[in-house]
Amino acid sequence: MNRMSAAVSRSEHQRAFGELVVEMRLRDGRTVLGDLRQDGCMKARFPRPVDIAEIITLNSSGGVVGGDRLRSRLKVGEGAQACFASQAAERFYRALDGDPAAEIRTIVDVAAGGLAEWLPQESILFDRCALDRRLDVTLAQDARFIGVEALIFGRAAMGESVTTARLSDRISVRRAGKLILHEAIRVDGPVADLLDRPAIGAGARAVATLIYVAPDAPARLDLLRAAWDDSDCGASAWNGMLVGRAVAPDGARLRQAVIAGLAVLRDGRALPRVWNC
Repeated sequence: MNRMSAAVSRSEHQRAFGELVVEMRLRDGRTVLGDLRQDGCMKARFPRPVDIAEIITLNSSGGVVGGDRLRSRLKVGEGAQACFASQAAERFYRALDGDPAAEIRTIVDVAAGGLAEWLPQESILFDRCALDRRLDVTLAQDARFIGVEALIFGRAAMGESVTTARLSDRISVRRAGKLILHEAIRVDGPVADLLDRPAIGAGARAVATLIYVAPDAPARLDLLRAAWDDSDCGASAWNGMLVGRAVAPDGARLRQAVIAGLAVLRDGRALPRVWNC
């Protein structure tokens, strides 16, 4: 292959693009699908609900690499209740030198009296991945939200490790137009060295953030701390919001902590069935 054809081949690497819009609304006392748009590799499935309406999102491209662009807009109407979960853990593979970061954008809008649960399974990061991800949550004054984001820096059981990566991961939550939470993780370089620092990860290779926004958030703080008593986790509550943080040496132990925490925040309701697959 000559230099020109090599350059053309490199510039034409296939990239995944997807957009998903899902609106759930209340009709005759039941939460039903109001609107759905699927474009590219982003899809949604609607299993028979166990407790509240479930929407399972999936990326049909089979993983995320540098240059991919995925966008989701998830709306919960007035008085509706919906749980959004991913079909499986998402994998973020190595980016080629010079590739832009994969761009993931998720917007969750919850109207008055509504409840949205954002429960994707873990994000598994591979060595030299490049990811720019943002979750923006907008709530009415009396809307409720439960969310989790978990990052696995290499699967320990598979002998994987992440020594370097480009990662920008941001979460913002607004209630009645006011910013009440802004979380940001930024890593560009030696991930393993940073995670080994006592003030950052103390050797952990898996981290998660749980968010609960509801009037009874302070009342759940002691319950969550009790559920995490034997784990390397912590939680705080203020101004109608609870934030929990968990770290673990591997994804399996992190999942145990996340499931225990969600059981407290979701009143013991069963997780979507995809979490058991």
